Amino acid sequence: MNSVTRNARAPARTAKPGFFEAMGLAALAIAFIGFAKTFIAPLASGTFHAPAVVHIHGAFAFAWVLIFATQPLFIRTGNFPFHRMLGFTALAAAIGFAATAPFVGAYAAARDFANGGGETAISGIVGTFTSALIFLSLVFAGFLNRKHPEIHKRLMLLATIVVLWPAWFRFRHYFPDVPKPEIVFGVVLADSLILIAAARDWLVERRIHPVWLFCGGALVFEHVFEVLAFDSGPWRAAAHFLFGLVHG
Repeated sequence: MNSVTRNARAPARTAKPGFFEAMGLAALAIAFIGFAKTFIAPLASGTFHAPAVVHIHGAFAFAWVLIFATQPLFIRTGNFPFHRMLGFTALAAAIGFAATAPFVGAYAAARDFANGGGETAISGIVGTFTSALIFLSLVFAGFLNRKHPEIHKRLMLLATIVVLWPAWFRFRHYFPDVPKPEIVFGVVLADSLILIAAARDWLVERRIHPVWLFCGGALVFEHVFEVLAFDSGPWRAAAHFLFGLVHG
């Protein structure tokens, strides 16, 4: 009986890393590289100065990415109780991330406006609100589908892709000569993981999962819409309204 149990568990211990584990490692790398110049290095050198809410928001964001990266490991090793427990920690981090995002957006808008960013600086706050709302919606949808792992893990990857958007956009600091960074980094690279995941489904399962088709497609559409509508008249009106709500 013990021999059968050991043999049954052996594949879980020796299984090769899977797609979602690779996506977790990629997410960690993207977050680290993206924020290395503007947050991590200045923080380490003591030259980064911002309100406490910025640090708290960053901690929630990195906590989410770290948890997302480690969760597949507990599935592969059969440690389901810890996976579930850590899932509730991730839910708390997601709520904290979304709750602090508007205040970070208001701080960044006021800072950039004071530094000569003009109305465009205020317009940036709209994306902060939409990203927080989309992220939290995906997280709650994933949480409600936790008994359906094929849906659950894809929704959680989509939520992580939303979290990674600011990191992708900061890649422009490494490549300042790239034209239209809002398209190259904010749409093409930011949404590339959706296309990779959909292609993986097609190659491995001979179908593209509906999560990628509908939720992923909607996310790409929303990103494209934001690029096209950004800083327009209605956009600025919405930005001033949201900025007034948070900043006073």
